[in-house]
Amino acid sequence: MPKRGKKYNNSIERVDINKQYSLEEGIELALKSKYASFDESFDVAIRLGVDPRHADQMVRSSVVLPNGTGKTTRVLVFAKGEKVQEALDAGADHAGGEEFIEKIQGGWLDFERTVATPDMMGVVGKIGRILGPRNLMPNAKLGTVTFDLERVIKDIKSGKVDFKVDKAGVIHALVGKSSFGAIKLKDNVLAFVDRIIQLKPSSSKGVYLKGINLSTTMGPGIKIDPVEVKNLLKQA
Repeated sequence: MPKRGKKYNNSIERVDINKQYSLEEGIELALKSKYASFDESFDVAIRLGVDPRHADQMVRSSVVLPNGTGKTTRVLVFAKGEKVQEALDAGADHAGGEEFIEKIQGGWLDFERTVATPDMMGVVGKIGRILGPRNLMPNAKLGTVTFDLERVIKDIKSGKVDFKVDKAGVIHALVGKSSFGAIKLKDNVLAFVDRIIQLKPSSSKGVYLKGINLSTTMGPGIKIDPVEVKNLLKQA
């Protein structure tokens, strides 16, 4: 067991680890339990009743959060011709072709997200071994291989979150900052969970939404009642 600091121990004393809180209670408790001096991220972890070893149970997609993530995302677009200027006009931080392939091969990675036009994927494939392990490869399933650059770039800049279930059947995601406050965080969490429910694989049997856990960067995890969250979504 790793040794916890005094601030963390004081924080976790507020939390009943055996209780499933309502979403509103959980968010308020997470905000009260945070103790770092910086604006902590607000994260959600969702445990699903899927077996990711089977391709037809792989849950992977993206969602644009209604209140964004609070994070400034640097976007690199692989494009050529007039699409380069289109990407820059839409808000991309960098846009171009072979020159960026060479920079990345040289160790440059000053970006968090990538987008590519379909005609550039053959070139981008040269650096797949660099981008792939870092989850930076443009992906058609996530909508980041497209000619519709303006829409995708604006979605990313306004709070688009990509997610993928891990080997343990859990999805982790950033859904905002502690400074957002309870109302905006609740809206973001509901939008995220709603998207996860929409993606339930037809081959998934039994309980799909098994558990929801909220936490700030430094704070303790707080269990949320999945049934109560689903009922909130039905009422929306």
